[in-house]
Formats: sequence, C-alpha cells, structure tokens
Amino acid sequence: MSVPWSVWRLTARAGMNRPKLRYAHQGGVNPPRIVIHGSAVQRVPESYRRYLERFFREAFKLRGTPLRVEFRSGRNPYVRRTGKRR
Repeated sequence: MSVPWSVWRLTARAGMNRPKLRYAHQGGVNPPRIVIHGSAVQRVPESYRRYLERFFREAFKLRGTPLRVEFRSGRNPYVRRTGKRR
C-alpha cells in the first residue's frame, strides 16, 4: 500500500507543532459525521481536509449525502490550570 503524497506533505513542519492525526470514529448518523482526533489540528491545511472528506465519502459510498468531518484536539495535561491545588 502506497501512502499518498498529500499525507507526506502534511508532515512538513510549519512552526513549532505539526498536525498529528491520531484516530477517527463515527460521531453522528444524520448527517454522517467523522470525528478525527489529534494534536495541532487547527494547522491541517484546507486541501488536506477536502482530501479526507473525499476519501471517507468514497470509502463509505456516500454519494449525494452531506458528510461532516470534524477535527478535535485534547487538552494539554502539562498546562497549569489556575486554582488547581497540588
């Protein structure tokens, strides 16, 4: 299995953090929603977002159905919260 060029392009550094997509799951049914978890997801280029939407649309045969792809990032456990007691 060959990895598409767009995946390699995504790993190029653009600043301190590069996007790292961890896993994806079904987030909703009507309309179908794919939730992708990772870090620095706000840096995922729009072209790669369209590529992922097209990939999932073809993989699940969702022709003519609206599909939502949502990116989520978890909180940083090393950021100190105010008011937290040790």
